[in-house]
Amino acid sequence: MRRTRRWRNGTGTLTADGLDVARVEIAATYRTRRRGLLGRDGIDGAMLLTPCNSVHTIGMRFPIDVAYLDGTLRVLTIRTMPPGRVGLPRLRARHVLEAEAGALAGWGVRAGTALTVAPSDAGSQGHRRCC
Repeated sequence: MRRTRRWRNGTGTLTADGLDVARVEIAATYRTRRRGLLGRDGIDGAMLLTPCNSVHTIGMRFPIDVAYLDGTLRVLTIRTMPPGRVGLPRLRARHVLEAEAGALAGWGVRAGTALTVAPSDAGSQGHRRCC
């Protein structure tokens, strides 16, 4: 039986292949996922939407990098989306990581990269690799 974890809204540290790369906001409820990056002029770090397998940039003010992640937070594919677009759902994706356009490449994140998120919540128990 596969053990799954429930994500909670909050912040944490994004790690790519063992190296801390950015601060991450976790959007785990319907309300926070729906709001996402709308109404912002940018983001310092990244946002993890979970569960999620597709996004749109309608109403956004800046282009974003979108990394589609599987259940173990391994990057399936990355797309750069300008404002006003609707992305196609990725069937194997369980999470989506969003960052300003160009940020993921700057952090060395590409297809196949293994990511972890260490929540900064007081009661967290180490790195989360699963949903």
